[in-house]
Amino acid sequence: MNGNVLKMTGLILLAAALVLLYSATFVVQQTQQALVLRFGAVRQVAALPGLYFKVPLIESVVYVDKRILDLDLPEQEVIAADQKRLVVDAFTRYKIIDPVRFYQAVNNVAGANLRLGSIVNSTVRSVLAEATFTDIVRTERAKLMGEIRDDVNEQAGGLGLAVVDVRLRRVDLPQQNSQAVYQRMQTERQREAADIRAQGTQIAQGIRARADRDVAVVLAEANRKAEETRGQGDAERNRIYAEAYGRDPEFFAFYRSMQAYEQGLKSSDTRLVIAPDTDFFRFFADPRGRAAAGAAPAAPARP
Repeated sequence: MNGNVLKMTGLILLAAALVLLYSATFVVQQTQQALVLRFGAVRQVAALPGLYFKVPLIESVVYVDKRILDLDLPEQEVIAADQKRLVVDAFTRYKIIDPVRFYQAVNNVAGANLRLGSIVNSTVRSVLAEATFTDIVRTERAKLMGEIRDDVNEQAGGLGLAVVDVRLRRVDLPQQNSQAVYQRMQTERQREAADIRAQGTQIAQGIRARADRDVAVVLAEANRKAEETRGQGDAERNRIYAEAYGRDPEFFAFYRSMQAYEQGLKSSDTRLVIAPDTDFFRFFADPRGRAAAGAAPAAPARP
């Protein structure tokens, strides 16, 4: 009987010791750091991963994340320096660098998101209010985001936070202004297209005029050369005809008369009224072309 009591007592003491040991230890993971609190005051900061001890029932442990945390901000309207109303969608990445100050200032991540969100929103409005719409959307966007990050980082230092990055995910005009801006951009592009087409038409007309002038010059030069060649050919032909006439005037007269018969007696609507004994038909009366009265045939004129 006494042995059973001793066994039960030993088991109870062992269980109590295990519970006491469990409550006196805590483990810090690689992604965490821990604060050991005694009656609400920070007694120890466990920044490295491993096994730690605390006083049971008197001390408590609060874990703080060491990783980079995300904070997505709601969209807000901002008025730029050129009085353009913009809808800005931003987000922030931050981490906890001073767990003691973090715990004392905001206590937890939800409180940090609330405080940091207010800081980021006010900083975004103040920085973008000094920039124009073109600077925010296109030319100075990276520089503006750097200024916002630096300003937020300076204010977040009092919360034990370090801002890694602040980004403007989207910067747009309000929906009611988007259509008007789109129509204005479309009108400007149409005007630019009309200007380019007018310039192209002017250039095309200049090219066409130069081409027509070059064509006229080439044709005139070709006609001149053709007339010169034709004149030289006619002169050469007349020279050959004259030389042939000088060698045999009778044959030349006969040949030219045959050509005249061929051209004059073609089948056509033209009617000729000529006496049969005219000099034109002398080769019909005499193959040698002698006149009917015995006179010598008239010599044909040189061509």
